[in-house]
Amino acid sequence: MPLTGKQTTTQKNNSQQLNTFPGDPKMSQQILDHVESNSLKTEIDKFEIGDTVDVHNRILEGNKERTQVFNGVVIARSGAGSREMFTVRRIVSGEGVERKFPVHSPKIAKIVVKRSGVTRRAKLYYLRDRIGKAVRLRERRTDVASK
Repeated sequence: MPLTGKQTTTQKNNSQQLNTFPGDPKMSQQILDHVESNSLKTEIDKFEIGDTVDVHNRILEGNKERTQVFNGVVIARSGAGSREMFTVRRIVSGEGVERKFPVHSPKIAKIVVKRSGVTRRAKLYYLRDRIGKAVRLRERRTDVASK
């Protein structure tokens, strides 16, 4: 098969291996997936929307490294792969504070689930309008083997 336009032999061989042509969205997605796979964490702490979590965040101050804990309720998860994010909301002195964290960030030391909440939605943005005890979610019960 002859080369077309400005296509080089390397591009031709690569496109034949992937069964696509240069500029094909499938090919670029495969390349992105391959590049992103290096930056993904191998073990992700399991948590869901509605869980109360402690996010241990590494902070560099000069040459010292310390861990800061941000605790709150997970109100959203979005994205996929290396771009996956989650939002944690907590109340600090009567004011709501939300913070978004990348799931695969090397700055996150660990995520500890303190309490599991029952939710029927993927995004809990309605909690922003609630005040006081109305912000609480019912706790998810884990079934214990009966006698």
